Formats: sequence, structure tokens, C-alpha cells
Amino acid sequence: MFLAPEKGTLLPGAGDAKFAQGVRTEAKRKMKSVKNKKGIPGDGLVHSYLIRNPHTKFIFPAMLTMVVMSIIPTVFLFIISLTNYQLGWDFGRAKFVGLQNFIRLFSGSDPDFWHSVFISLAFMLLATAIEMIVGFLIAMLLNSWEFKLKALVIGILIIPLATTPSIAAQMWKLMFNAEYGILNYYLQLLFNVKVTWLSGDMAFWSVLLVDIWQFTPFVTLIVYAGLRSMPHEPYESAAIDGASAWQELTRITIPMMHKLLYLALLFRAIDSLKLFDTAYVLTQGGPGNATEFLSLHIYRMANAQNGLIGRAAAIAIVLLVLVTAISSILIRQQRKED
Repeated sequence: MFLAPEKGTLLPGAGDAKFAQGVRTEAKRKMKSVKNKKGIPGDGLVHSYLIRNPHTKFIFPAMLTMVVMSIIPTVFLFIISLTNYQLGWDFGRAKFVGLQNFIRLFSGSDPDFWHSVFISLAFMLLATAIEMIVGFLIAMLLNSWEFKLKALVIGILIIPLATTPSIAAQMWKLMFNAEYGILNYYLQLLFNVKVTWLSGDMAFWSVLLVDIWQFTPFVTLIVYAGLRSMPHEPYESAAIDGASAWQELTRITIPMMHKLLYLALLFRAIDSLKLFDTAYVLTQGGPGNATEFLSLHIYRMANAQNGLIGRAAAIAIVLLVLVTAISSILIRQQRKED
């Protein structure tokens, strides 16, 4: 006896055909998805890369900014350093000179270059060493001494950091004035001594003094934050074992804070090596070339008086290599100690 199918039930032939078509469609979709995940070239290449690296979409704006603001200008700088391009020229007028600008620097044809390298490295070593030592000592003092006005002292330490270097240099330039400056006023009042702070013999040390005043609090605040976050248990164990204060410092404090110390050292070494604004406002590289650091030598070579953009670009490449090399050495040394 033949029974009619219930309402809503597909006939066997039609149901099988539609079911098979659905299976084939789903299989094609899955195969396409698998191909994209394997990174097979095609329309889904970018999609497959984003699937394998989901973090890319989040860091892409930063990567794009870095390419536009750093990598492209650096490549352009290197290209210009291989030419004789001068300020005001059309690019079509510039000629390719190869490594001639670099040979001129290292062969001694530009005597001011080696002087700038020497005083830049000397300034970096002195400024970084003094700021690290003094900043560390001030942080240790703040950490070990509790008093009511500590918050005020920490706020005062922030003032030099919050001051623009060019403004700070202008303020110190007024104080350095040989006739009317406040420093000479008190030196004459107390010791009957008068110092020409921005003379050829003292200009380097005056710039160094301003840099120490402004950036020692940077080291102090970093170290102080690290000291406040250190656990007390190692010091309690050391006290039970009879360790001296020097032993606690050298065997507990410094080893546990070496990452923060390397961080402060890295920042200060890089910043002091490429110093420009403070020295420019105080001395403009003078008297003579007494404070013509590499950054100021680049400026003098590239400004409207000389306009030797190609040679200035070569000096900028040397400064970039120095900064990169010093940063790499410090980072590698930190990783070794880890």
C-alpha cells in the first residue's frame, strides 16, 4: 500500500540532490579555508597572514609610523650622503660621489670632525657617569630617609625634567653671565672669585654642569621607583647573617636593580651623545669649536652659511652608527647578565 509523504517531507530524489549540493558547497568552503591557512598564493594571502599573525593588525599603525618617520628619512639621509648636494640645489644638479664624503671625514680633511667626535664621546662618558652616580646616591638617600616633605622634594626633582632644554639653557646662560650672573655674584661675595663660565676653557664644563642639573633627577626617579618596589625579605636575611651595608648594596641592591640601571644608562648615554639644544643656546658651539659636538658640527655644515648637505648627511650617518653601536653594546651586555 502506497503511503503519501507527510507534509514538509522531501521526496527521496530531491532531498538527496539538495543534500549533496550542500555537502559540496561546504566542502569547497572548507578547502578554501585550509588553502588560505597554509598560505597558498592567491586572493587569501593577506588574510592567511593575518590568521597566522593576529597581532599584526594591532601593531600595524605603529609599524607604519616608524617606517614613515624613521626608516624612510634614514634611507634618504644615506642616499644624500653619497652625493655632493648643497642647500638650495635642485636634486637633478646633485652628482653621485660615492664614499667621497666619508673618506674626507676619516682622512682628516675635515679636522673639526675628529675634534667633535672626541668631545662628544668625552661629554657622553662624563655626563652619563656623573648622572648615574649622583642620581643613584640621591635615590638611596630618599629611600632610606623618611621625612614629611619627601613628596615636595620629589616634586622639585621633576622640575628640571619638565623644563625644555633650550629654556633651561637660556636660564643658565643668564646665571653664567660673567658680569651680572648670580653665580659670579655669590662667588665674589663669598670667595672673591670671578669665573668666565662661557670662555674657551670653561664652556665645555658649563654645558656639562647644565646637563647634569637637568637629567640627574631622571636617574634618581627611576632608581627610587625601583628601590621602593624591592622586596624586604633579602635584606632581612642579610641582616640576620650579619651583612654590612656595603655588602647589602653590592650583593642585593645593585644585582636586583641592574635592569633598571641599564635602562637609565642606555637613555642617558644616547641623549648625551646627541646633545644639541643645550649647547646651541649656551655657546652655539663656541668659543671657536670648544663645544662643537657632532650634532652642532652637522648643523654648522648644513646651515645657510655652508649649505653642504651631502657632507652634513655623512656626519649624521656617523653619529647614527655611533648611537646604534653604543646601544647595541649596552643591550648585549644586559642580556649577558640576565
